[in-house]
Amino acid sequence: MPSSKRNSNTLVVPQASAALEQLKFEVAQELGIQLPQDGYYGYMATRDAGAIGGYITRRLIQIAEEQLAGRFAR
Repeated sequence: MPSSKRNSNTLVVPQASAALEQLKFEVAQELGIQLPQDGYYGYMATRDAGAIGGYITRRLIQIAEEQLAGRFAR
């Protein structure tokens, strides 16, 4: 069986990288979580990283739902 692993962290739309990074900082600030300035998240508590990821997911779903509602509202 060939080992064709795909990194699940690969962005589907690479142009969204900067916007997602900005969203990460906004969410962390809203939650009162300090992000490391050097970009290394290895010392960050798993609970904090999970909270940030969870809120980002909720926010992305909200954005997508709003776009879909606007597209199909007639």
